[in-house]
Amino acid sequence: MEHRIIKVFIFLFGLHLFPTIAFAQTDSLVKIERIFYDTRIVNGHSVEVNEANDLKFIIAHRFGKLNGGFYELFGLDQATLRMGLDYGLTNWLTLGIGRSSFEKTYDAYFKTAIVKQKSGKNSSPVALSFFSSISLKGQKWADTSRINYFTSRLTYAFQFQIARSFGERLSLQIMPSLIHRNLVATSTDHHDVFSLGFASKIKLSKKISINAEYYYLLPSQLDNDYRNSLAIGFDINTGGHVFQLHFGNSRGMIEKFFITETTGKWTKGDVFFGFNITRSFSL
Repeated sequence: MEHRIIKVFIFLFGLHLFPTIAFAQTDSLVKIERIFYDTRIVNGHSVEVNEANDLKFIIAHRFGKLNGGFYELFGLDQATLRMGLDYGLTNWLTLGIGRSSFEKTYDAYFKTAIVKQKSGKNSSPVALSFFSSISLKGQKWADTSRINYFTSRLTYAFQFQIARSFGERLSLQIMPSLIHRNLVATSTDHHDVFSLGFASKIKLSKKISINAEYYYLLPSQLDNDYRNSLAIGFDINTGGHVFQLHFGNSRGMIEKFFITETTGKWTKGDVFFGFNITRSFSL
């Protein structure tokens, strides 16, 4: 199933990303308003950044597995939470912080918009952003008898986001990603994990879209128990708020978790229902 999905994403992205398009050669540039509704697609980041002085408060929930059955109310008895703040320092630079209940993890990031999609003279057919984050595991050490270093709590993420809007209905994005883990379980585990993410948005109406994201792990980097992350959901844009409802096989909500630590299998019902709520403030 996963191989079929990635082939579809690659085909669609290759079909649309680099077409020969005759843009009108005018002196003015027309920037595409928004490729995605929000700065998040599901778990991962979109190419979008905040406008200058815009502050976003993001509450994200992930419930337990749907296959927990009625006894666990199909996962609703269990939940993890991330609360975060994103601030647009300029029109091209966003800074963010957050805290997840999962492993009591703190994270901070910056994202910069390098190129924005626009038409006209000196046009750009795609938008390009760069994202980097650091996360700190806040849980108490499992083994206090050994020497535990503060740096062992840290994980880093680096990602390029390359996206394009194809008219009003379709947007696609590709995300080459690197996760660096200071501490790994065994000496044979990789500190650096590379993945290639794919995402899409299909606009259903003026305020609603269906989104999907998939992160493909390059082979022979992680144990066979770990899976590629796949999530599908809906965005509902109400103006000041964006509501995102989705299903995915990852429980964690930052790159450290959903890229390198996903264990759920869609085929076995290891699917987590979740939502993100974004509230924007103009300061």
